[in-house]
Amino acid sequence: QVQLVESGGGLVQAGDSLRLSCTASGLSFSGTGMGWFRQAPGKEREFVARISTSGRSTYYADSVKGRFTISRDNAKNTVYLQMNSVKPQDTAVYYCAADLKYGGNYDRSHEYDYWGQGTQVTASS
Repeated sequence: QVQLVESGGGLVQAGDSLRLSCTASGLSFSGTGMGWFRQAPGKEREFVARISTSGRSTYYADSVKGRFTISRDNAKNTVYLQMNSVKPQDTAVYYCAADLKYGGNYDRSHEYDYWGQGTQVTASS
């Protein structure tokens, strides 16, 4: 049974930093592409970041490029999202996701096979 468990969300002030973690079990983590998505109230889920199996390739949404960093530790089955210079518009539930298909559409939610339960990030101005 595949499980993805996010942690690290919370309430921060604009300009602060936050690190989200997502620990996976039940799959071959080192062979799985991982992504982060977010969903704000009343909005559709949107792509945030993606990391390749080795960690050498990363991709970001324009809205977070230069502020967020995705990384992974395959020995710990964990993917991270370091969020710096957080803005109020970053407020959302953040989800990690596992991609077993490697179809290439890394910024589309349908590309991903498994999802975590989400962790809330709230950035106040």
